[in-house]
Amino acid sequence: MPTARYLVAATVVLCATLQGACARELTAEPNLVVPPGFRIEVLTDEVPNARSMTLGEQGTLFVSTRKLGKVYAVTGLDGAAGPVVTTIAEEMNVPNGVAFHDGALYVAEISRVLRYPGIEERLDDVPSPEVVRDDFPTDAHHGWKFIAFGPDGKLYVPIGAPCNVCDESGYAVIMRMNADGSDLEVFAEGVRNTVGFTWHPDTGEMWFTDNGRDWMGDDIPDCELNRAPRAGLHFGFPYCHGRDILDPEYGEGRACAEFTVPALGLGAHVAPLGIEFYTGAMFPPEFSGQAFIAEHGSWNREAGKVGYRVVSVQMENGAPTRSEPFAYGWLDGDDVSGRPVDVLQLGDGSLLVSDDLGGRIYRITYQGG
Repeated sequence: MPTARYLVAATVVLCATLQGACARELTAEPNLVVPPGFRIEVLTDEVPNARSMTLGEQGTLFVSTRKLGKVYAVTGLDGAAGPVVTTIAEEMNVPNGVAFHDGALYVAEISRVLRYPGIEERLDDVPSPEVVRDDFPTDAHHGWKFIAFGPDGKLYVPIGAPCNVCDESGYAVIMRMNADGSDLEVFAEGVRNTVGFTWHPDTGEMWFTDNGRDWMGDDIPDCELNRAPRAGLHFGFPYCHGRDILDPEYGEGRACAEFTVPALGLGAHVAPLGIEFYTGAMFPPEFSGQAFIAEHGSWNREAGKVGYRVVSVQMENGAPTRSEPFAYGWLDGDDVSGRPVDVLQLGDGSLLVSDDLGGRIYRITYQGG
């Protein structure tokens, strides 16, 4: 790990808010490491099991959970008194996915997608949600969903494989539909379990992370970063993993050349989830256009845990060349203090990171020097 390039964050710093400076002090994590000139701070530690994040039009941060069945609204991000966390929904069925579109919050449970219209005006009196669709599979295994609206205005919804590895019709796909739930169609196939995707700010192409299968060893196959420039592509699961590893059960008679290869291998078992291309002006120019990926971390690797960090992906001529640690320290040997889930850029160019183990939202800023 290239620790020579990195600097432990200070213990207390003044924050820069979404629109300006504030006098409120945030608590930095002394064991977390970021590049020189950067600071990583706890924005709030009152979001238990924090998972996916999305921003409303009025600056409300909406945060999902997976195990607790709750959805939070975080307001006051730019206030001197600090963020205020409100629970706006609970007793839900694994509400992992959140997206915001035309004034409404969309929440994805395992088998349905809900819509809360005008939510930012009613955080203290949340209306009953509208059902957008309720006919997705009910399988719990890889059933939690990350959702996002694409540049085409459609809502993209994945259906993960209901297994470690299997060949089941209607699963391991990314689907898309209109905002009202109509015209549901398959966008991509052969996707084992994506829990993070976004669109390139210049090309409009979808990029998504995918979690590799288990029980083939500590170091194979890679988890993946994939690029989907158009609909109709097949990314290999369950027949081929990574660039060239045929599945021992389902790969017989197949060839990896049949499928779209990953844009970049990220390493086995790191569990990449949220992804964000950096378009802000706060970070140094070399970070412009890079992708940040939250690695949730391994759970069954015998030779030691991996992941539990945020990596940056360097891009050259539109193609990823390598990933390297950007923020880490949640893993100390085999001791784990946090598990990054999602990354989200704010309007001022700072970066938020959610942590479902520690129940925190972190904020990464660049101070210079």
